Amino acid sequence: MSVASHIKKSLEMPASVVKMWLKDLSDEDLLRRPADTANNIAWQLGHLVVSENQLVNMVCPDSMPALPEGFAQKYTKETAGTDDPAAFETRERYFELLDEQRVGTLAALEKLSDEELDAPSPEKIQMLGPTVGTIFAALSMHSMMHAGQWTIVRRQMGKTPMF
Repeated sequence: MSVASHIKKSLEMPASVVKMWLKDLSDEDLLRRPADTANNIAWQLGHLVVSENQLVNMVCPDSMPALPEGFAQKYTKETAGTDDPAAFETRERYFELLDEQRVGTLAALEKLSDEELDAPSPEKIQMLGPTVGTIFAALSMHSMMHAGQWTIVRRQMGKTPMF
């Protein structure tokens, strides 16, 4: 099995977990924070969309679907504190954007050989992973790290644990 095939498998579960843990939350629920100083779920979802787009484009230039106009600017450190519902998308729109970016990620990944995946990642993102392949693999961890925060919100709301 190729390195790309292994990475692809590692990206499947997080995509399912994100939807599973959020499918019964309303758009209003997405504005909840796991802690006062943590980002709300809606901001985290937008951040995941933007991060996937930017990271994959950094290792495979111009390979990802374009984000909606102005979308990336809505999910920066400076906007993380907003709770204005008008600043965010619906849950379903986030799901669409996550799916769209993941299709782009998998298409970019599919084109890379094991040797290309073992090439050094750009210096700017070396702290996330030393190789192109580790940048792709990091997308799985990134989603799961945020999903872990959502379990706290689910518990705060009295929702049934998923596992």
